[in-house]
Amino acid sequence: MRSLAVEALNVRSFRNLASVDIELGRRLNVVYGENGQGKTSLLESVYVLGTSRSFRTSRQSEQISLGSTLASVRGRVREGTELREQSIGLQNGRRTVRVEGKAPRTLAAYAVWTPMVVFHPGSLSLSSGSGAERRRLLDRTALYMAPSSQGEREGYARACRARQRVLETRGERASDLESWEDLMVQHGLVLSAARRVAAEALSGPVEHAFAGIAEASLTLRLRYEPGAPEDAQAFRIALARDRSRDRARRSATVGPHRDDLALELDGVLVRGMASQGQQRAVVIALELAEIQVIEQARGVRPVLLLDDVSSELDGARTRALFAALRREDGQVLLTTTRPELIDTEGLGGADERRDFRAVGGEIVPG
Repeated sequence: MRSLAVEALNVRSFRNLASVDIELGRRLNVVYGENGQGKTSLLESVYVLGTSRSFRTSRQSEQISLGSTLASVRGRVREGTELREQSIGLQNGRRTVRVEGKAPRTLAAYAVWTPMVVFHPGSLSLSSGSGAERRRLLDRTALYMAPSSQGEREGYARACRARQRVLETRGERASDLESWEDLMVQHGLVLSAARRVAAEALSGPVEHAFAGIAEASLTLRLRYEPGAPEDAQAFRIALARDRSRDRARRSATVGPHRDDLALELDGVLVRGMASQGQQRAVVIALELAEIQVIEQARGVRPVLLLDDVSSELDGARTRALFAALRREDGQVLLTTTRPELIDTEGLGGADERRDFRAVGGEIVPG
């Protein structure tokens, strides 16, 4: 398995980071400081470099520093023995991505170059929130197993929006409704199949990871729950049947946009039933499983970004997380307000660990 690490990072006008130039360690990087000083912004910039997207917002304007019109992130990435330069520029609602100075064929192709997995406060909704975060988990995983799935998801979303516009402007008998519904079925069935494969790939690693960090008496199971019939004709019939309802509610009743990933502890749904500690253990297991599945599909260990885990996890879950990380050999970037509470012994020797302090939007060796 090839190693993967972001060796150097150059950030300009990204949130409160006006100008950052740092050399990162191969193994463990601890970024500490008070809240609001730029720790999370640094992790976000690394994630944007790897995926072209933020884990905090879908609004590009929020990522560009006040008073600036352009933000950029550039990184030197080592994969095995090879080095490459990646960059992304954000301006006027557009993203400009480059690998070795060349534009990739698609953003999906760019996103699999340097895999990233992030644990942040919003990740906790994986176990307790709506299905949206779990669908994103399936889509992130499916991207590495079936890269075309992102195009299918985008195609489905376009068809779904077009059908809804027709329903709301011209009613349930509009002549082109059937064509849009055919496209929803065409893209939706491929997307659903990719998500099912992703769920099946996550299943075993999730159960194994959870067994290592939770009560021995509990078993975690996950199950893909499609939001539409997985038979083309049945899907078409359901869409035609629900036109009046969908027009009134301004959203399609059936479709992959309603997919979910059922999480069960000993046969009982985690959402709304499990304790807070159990839900956090479930989230850790899901993130560790995501790392393993991506590693197997891509052939490299993803870079792991951990945003303020000491405030989101209790002591037992934090220790369990780091015990799991000690068994692996990949790059980790971690933020915290209390570095003394982070037990990183065994995650890196003196030559593999680097500390940085975030102060007023500057990131300095600490």
